[in-house]
Amino acid sequence: MPKATYDDVNLVLRLYEIRREDKMREARQWFTSSFKPVSTVEEFNKACPPGSGPNAYFRMVTSYWEMVASFIGQGVLNEELFFQSGGELLLVWEKIRELVPSLRQARKNTRLYHNLEAVAGRMGTYMNGHSPEAYDTFAAMVRNMVR
Repeated sequence: MPKATYDDVNLVLRLYEIRREDKMREARQWFTSSFKPVSTVEEFNKACPPGSGPNAYFRMVTSYWEMVASFIGQGVLNEELFFQSGGELLLVWEKIRELVPSLRQARKNTRLYHNLEAVAGRMGTYMNGHSPEAYDTFAAMVRNMVR
């Protein structure tokens, strides 16, 4: 893996700044504390009806992390550097992972959240490689915090 550069560090800092924007902070707060994982589009539409605030927050958070994951997947952002501080990406993935297959089918988009899924998988492997069972423990914690 290539060594992180100052550009990588600057991009991580910029992404952090974006996360601190007021509306994004509200969306992230809602997502982490109020969004309960669901597995079907019907359940999702009931919890986050189209046009609602929760739906907008969901889209804001998931599209942000999909964008970040695309930077990593394309090699624009050093993967290992990101993995050292980007745990929120995993939280988002764990909360939507059961829903994604249903959304892909309903939207006829097999690549929906593809970057997020791929990067989360590599990040889980990275975590477990440095601390066995770290990712599995994290995923279980996320599942337990939403019940």
